[in-house]
Amino acid sequence: MLSILHSADWQIGKPFARVQDPDKRARLRQTRIDCIARIGDRAQEQAASLLLVAGDLFDSPTPSSSDVSAVCQAIGRLQIPVLVIPGNHDHGAAGSVWHQAFFQAEQQRRAPNLQVLLERKPLVLQQAIVLPCPLLRRHESDEPTAWIRDLDWSELPSDRPRLLLAHGSVQGFGADDLDADEENPASDRNRLRLDPSLVDLVDYVALGDWHGMKQVNAKSWYSGTPEPDRFPRNADYQGAQVLAVQVSRGGMPQVHPVATGALHWLHQRVEFKQPEDLKRLELLLQEHLGDEPGQHLLLLEESGSLSYEAHQRYGALLERLEAQLLRLKRRGRCGLAADVGELDQLTSRADDPLIASVARGLQADLDNREMPPQQRALLHQALAELHRCVGI
Repeated sequence: MLSILHSADWQIGKPFARVQDPDKRARLRQTRIDCIARIGDRAQEQAASLLLVAGDLFDSPTPSSSDVSAVCQAIGRLQIPVLVIPGNHDHGAAGSVWHQAFFQAEQQRRAPNLQVLLERKPLVLQQAIVLPCPLLRRHESDEPTAWIRDLDWSELPSDRPRLLLAHGSVQGFGADDLDADEENPASDRNRLRLDPSLVDLVDYVALGDWHGMKQVNAKSWYSGTPEPDRFPRNADYQGAQVLAVQVSRGGMPQVHPVATGALHWLHQRVEFKQPEDLKRLELLLQEHLGDEPGQHLLLLEESGSLSYEAHQRYGALLERLEAQLLRLKRRGRCGLAADVGELDQLTSRADDPLIASVARGLQADLDNREMPPQQRALLHQALAELHRCVGI
């Protein structure tokens, strides 16, 4: 049995443009580079002989020199050979990083164990036969695995595992399986045809492109990205790992994930119906975030409404989260809905008749049931601001 690690979609240099704080963006980028050392630790623990990276090692075909140097240094510290194919983000067209003199010099100097496979032809190793399907442009017009069907296997050793390495999408998954969201749109480009006539020829298919772990068939797997870059869409989503694979010629591969991620991407839904819901949310976040909120990113899906006073407390909570988290992404909306006591306090201010008069006017407008929702929301905001200013 040959022991390998399968990884993909490191996307070193990803800009994280939707994170506003430049220090936090830098932290997110550095964590992806630091993950390479954790992958090396897993390789030693699993006694792996090879590390396969199925595309998108870099986020761009022209990464910065500092990223190139840092990656080569990190890979060079690993104790095993690292085989990489270009993906759609770091494709192998002329002028891309793989052809640049700086990368080639850094690879030779810092990472002699790194081999970038730019040709669709077998690589015969002592332990295995690797069948690379690199993307030579962002969107390929031909099917990347087609060349394997025309191989003359009699010219290759018959006693070594055959490892297919490819980057792209496959047919047969439902909409819920598409690893995409509004920030990471799905694409049907670079479609791979993994039919039985191809899969039967090989012993393991290491795939990249989808960022969650997914098994396609008995021999074909997406490893997912070792350090996640998006919020999970459902409870079954699995990121932050590489795949440890035991494979032999003619046998079925044995595959299991091993964790590599350092950051936590959390998805929390909350519906506000009463002020107590806010307290429950605070306790839940404290349980999830613990004492290290700087290791977390949070997608908060909001619905419902809170009273004016509770909404102020919610705003203070959000301010703290913005400061502490690497990212707070909000989806939906928490509306305003004054309780009877809050309106009475505003409209019955004998010592402040001007405030009371303004509040009664706003309340009278709110009593108009035919008022459009957007205008009603503005009136609630005005009353909430009035409530805040008078310090009730």
